[in-house]
Amino acid sequence: MTVTPSRTPRADGDADGDVDVTVVAPARPTARQGKRHGKRPRKALGNAPAGSPEPPPPEPPPASGGFLARAALITAVLSVAGSLLGLVRDQALARLFGAGRDTDAFLVAWTVPEFAATLLIEDGLAFALIPAFSMALARRARGAGGDPVRALVAGTLPRLSLAFVAAGVLVAALAPQVVGALAPGLPDPSLAVDCTRLTATCVVSFGLAGYCSAALRAHRRFVAPAAIYVAYNTGIVTGMFVLGGRWGVRSAAVGVAVGGCLMVAVQLPSLWQQLRKRGAEAAGVAEEPRPLGGAIVATVLLFALCRQSQILVERFLASQLPSGAISHLNYAQKVAQMPMILSLMVCTVTFPVVARALAEGDTERARDRVQRDLALAACVVLLGTAAVVACAPQMIELFFQRGAFTARDTAATAGVMRVYALGLLGQTLVGVLARSYFSTGRASWYPAGAMAVGIVVTSWLGALCVTPWGVYGIAAANAAGITVTALVLLAGTNGGPAGAAPRRGAHRVPRCVPLHVPSVLRELSRPVGAALVATPAGAGVGSRFGAPAAGLAAGTLTVTAVFVLLGWALGAQGIASALRSVRSATRRLPYVPSR
Repeated sequence: MTVTPSRTPRADGDADGDVDVTVVAPARPTARQGKRHGKRPRKALGNAPAGSPEPPPPEPPPASGGFLARAALITAVLSVAGSLLGLVRDQALARLFGAGRDTDAFLVAWTVPEFAATLLIEDGLAFALIPAFSMALARRARGAGGDPVRALVAGTLPRLSLAFVAAGVLVAALAPQVVGALAPGLPDPSLAVDCTRLTATCVVSFGLAGYCSAALRAHRRFVAPAAIYVAYNTGIVTGMFVLGGRWGVRSAAVGVAVGGCLMVAVQLPSLWQQLRKRGAEAAGVAEEPRPLGGAIVATVLLFALCRQSQILVERFLASQLPSGAISHLNYAQKVAQMPMILSLMVCTVTFPVVARALAEGDTERARDRVQRDLALAACVVLLGTAAVVACAPQMIELFFQRGAFTARDTAATAGVMRVYALGLLGQTLVGVLARSYFSTGRASWYPAGAMAVGIVVTSWLGALCVTPWGVYGIAAANAAGITVTALVLLAGTNGGPAGAAPRRGAHRVPRCVPLHVPSVLRELSRPVGAALVATPAGAGVGSRFGAPAAGLAAGTLTVTAVFVLLGWALGAQGIASALRSVRSATRRLPYVPSR
């Protein structure tokens, strides 16, 4: 039995989406369908004569909005599972090693996988590879000679693999210098150096995992890429509990190395299945291997590097504070970022949609998708921000206060988390808007410039505020810097009044997806207003309970109820879109008989 997406016409006009299931087109295409692709209709595979060339894999039909919602739901569920395992990882780190010199040393080494994840999986190579694979798939659908997808793999994977290995060896060799640059005031740099050399292996494994993720998402396969952090955090937690008694905090670094390998392993079967399929056997010479343009790779990596540099600024400043400051910042960020991670799940699914629309010259559809993504992501992250600010003490006490993590650590971490949460909307907007620039498949230096402006703000405010306010000043500088970046990126997308973008068929590729900025700002003001009311309401209710679990439950429910009701009353489009998506995602997938 096979599964196919619904062919119900959609109001949103998207034409992508799959949930790692086998998608089949009708077994006998009509003559009209054959003319549209410039070739005669093919017979079904079962009727092909012996010795004939293997027919091309059918292009997935346009998916319904409900199918796209199901893809986002499955991606969100697996990503939340990975985040929860990440929370278990942080809880294990806090319980086994507390918040002191050892954890500070490991968290300096943790900068390597944090940078590698951003550069190679999340915001870096994905911005270059997903549009490249989308364009290759579009050329395959138009009947290009040979298989453009295989040509792209042949031209990119060997070169990138060599680059990953070289970078990993370089980081391991320069570990003492890396630690000295990241945290010059660290009391025990030798421990951080050992951990850095172990975590340097993730440069290779994360690079390969990011390549697999980008290729699979462009092929509308989302389950395996969404499961990578489940595998990764499983490796780290296992390493700490198995080796922690013998190797101390170094066991967490060993877990990073093992978890990185697991990230690749969970994706290889699905990717191999996709690459085994043959493209259209069109007339003409097969395409030569196509390497990625150096300018495209440079722009996306520079943007990701600038974005992750906020962590460098924070840890550089915090290394000069008393022991535990880096750990308090880390624990606060890990919990506070969970709403942001959840809010960006829809963009993870729709990024290939936007890239494919631009590859086909449909800028109007791409703009509509990005503006709705902004509205939905803003509602999700602002709801989470309100809950984090309202219930920060209860969250930290419930999640971390045990073993070596004391009540003093809880109070410090909760205070930092409340300040850090003020920048979550900016973090989400940067994630959504960056995709609108890089989905064009063209080199764009504007996002890196916007991030550079934000880094300057973060560095200046951090240096100014760290002495009087300590970690609170660092967190406030982070929130201010990323918010400035979001505003600069949004200003750069202004495409004039709605409807001014090139219509379908206009093949001029814009610098970014053009948005109507005044409309976007008006829409964002509605959930912001709802969050401002929901936060004190949730804090007041949560503080009435002595037990942290009861206080967290009551405060979160109050925040959710107030935010949803007020947002609905204010006409926030993201709330209505979220409710529609939930209804669509929970509908039963249609089935067709096996052939």
